[in-house]
Amino acid sequence: MTVPTKPTPRTPEPRAAEALPSLPALHEPVISWFADHARDLPWRRPEAGPWGVMVSEFMLQQTPVSRVLPVYEQWLARWPRPADLAKEPSGEAVRAWGRLGYPRRALRLHGAATAITERHGGDVPAEHAQLLALPGIGEYTAAAVASFAYGQRHAVLDTNVRRVIARAVAGTQYPPNATTAAERKLARALLPDEESTAARWAAASMELGALLCTARGERCDRCPIASLCAWRLAGKPEHQGPPRRAQTYAGTDRQVRGKLLAVLREATAPVPQTVLNRVWDEPVQRARALDGLVSDGLVEPLAGGLYRLPHS
Repeated sequence: MTVPTKPTPRTPEPRAAEALPSLPALHEPVISWFADHARDLPWRRPEAGPWGVMVSEFMLQQTPVSRVLPVYEQWLARWPRPADLAKEPSGEAVRAWGRLGYPRRALRLHGAATAITERHGGDVPAEHAQLLALPGIGEYTAAAVASFAYGQRHAVLDTNVRRVIARAVAGTQYPPNATTAAERKLARALLPDEESTAARWAAASMELGALLCTARGERCDRCPIASLCAWRLAGKPEHQGPPRRAQTYAGTDRQVRGKLLAVLREATAPVPQTVLNRVWDEPVQRARALDGLVSDGLVEPLAGGLYRLPHS
């Protein structure tokens, strides 16, 4: 006898644009809530300018605001314009990045600053296509800079925005692990028509996801659109898609890379291999981590078994 198999749970598809709730009913309360509850962050102030917005977007990827704030302030004090960073060796960007994590972002930001200086006279370009053409700039960062720095109409899909849209509109607890074409289509359908309102909606929905509609504990009692939230109205069904990825750090190559870079950031001269060997006891993992740093352009090997941050 054939035993019937249990169907694999499927992640619900986002609602079609024609089935969306009244868009002003979503936009107005979220934007009004943002006006009253937005955090006073330096990259949101007018004096930050497009360069300040771009720096913040690089730093905030996978890094909480509390860790970014002191590094951001130091970075902008030292390099207030892209040209100021571009004239320094890329290793100085890695050094100033400190312990923000994912230090390749520092190299990418240095590369973007160099390109801005060479191609755009030192001014961060306003056009989305020009932003996207810069090295190290992907779809999200280009949309974020165009929206937050220049008030343009773009779908800005970070983790927080994706979670808000998944819950409020698609009726699911979490978005897919990776951004999908359906998500982008839905986010574009949700954009207000007027550019400045669309830019405000992008910032407001992002803040809502960061402060109230969080991954670990939603605050529906304070949410301005709780009465419209498809997930809440459905009884908050549990996530049925692929398991959520849990990030680990202790004992990983990332941890070893961080320890090696910490030694090189503090050094004022090239560091001997023997000094780097002290940061991690397991030689195979240590060598793999160091090779990876060299391959990524974060560390420069010199003759005689010496290493330093890149000088290019």
